Amino acid sequence: MNLSTSDKLKVEVRGHTALVTIDNPAANTWDTESLPALRDLINKLNREDAIFALVLTGAGDKFFSAGADLKLFADGDPGTARTMAEYFGEAFETLADFRGVSIAAVNGFAMGGGLEVAMACDIRIAEEHAQMALPEAKVGLLPCAGGTQRLARLVGEGWAKRIILCGERVDAATALRIGLVEEVVPGGAALDRALALAEQVGGQSPGAVASCKTLIHSGRDIEIGSGLALERELFVELFSTEDQREGVNAFLEKRKPEWKNR
Repeated sequence: MNLSTSDKLKVEVRGHTALVTIDNPAANTWDTESLPALRDLINKLNREDAIFALVLTGAGDKFFSAGADLKLFADGDPGTARTMAEYFGEAFETLADFRGVSIAAVNGFAMGGGLEVAMACDIRIAEEHAQMALPEAKVGLLPCAGGTQRLARLVGEGWAKRIILCGERVDAATALRIGLVEEVVPGGAALDRALALAEQVGGQSPGAVASCKTLIHSGRDIEIGSGLALERELFVELFSTEDQREGVNAFLEKRKPEWKNR
């Protein structure tokens, strides 16, 4: 199954999990090839009923991703800026809306667009040596791939301002304390931990997970009364799926469910 259109994104399917490795030496940067490839990859995975989770990591042990390739912006061309902003937006918003569970295994520096792609994932596991920052303002830019929006939602406005406006870099321990990552593990252990968590996802009904994710995300934008009504509506919708009947009957029959994602 050929899922990636770019050699800069390596894809390996492990059971119900797609392992995606950013592989663009030396710092796993994003460019005009890898960003559309990520968007197209997520769209393909959304059509694969057997894929329930996605794990994203970086090649090597130094960089998860250093973000955009700054050479693209050296000439100051607004047209290039608009194209890259659109590529970043399309890619990372498609990732954020992936119907399954996305987990970032942050195995090194996550800078700029590297941190933004991690924040577009549902869960972040960081190795203890990882460093995270949104340093765009230091080079006359700003985070255009969701950084100003997602960071504040994750860590609060105060820490978002420290990281973005003051150029503060945070280590893994600080990232855990402020809610930027969900877990810190020893060096070299993030991928295994992320894959184990993805395996847990495989024990859940993929349809139920997709509906739960929709509800969690919608809660950011609507008042609670509307959210509660949508919660009840999506609950009832699950009863039109095969997996709902399979899940309940497997429990009653004391056996492991066999999810069909339909």
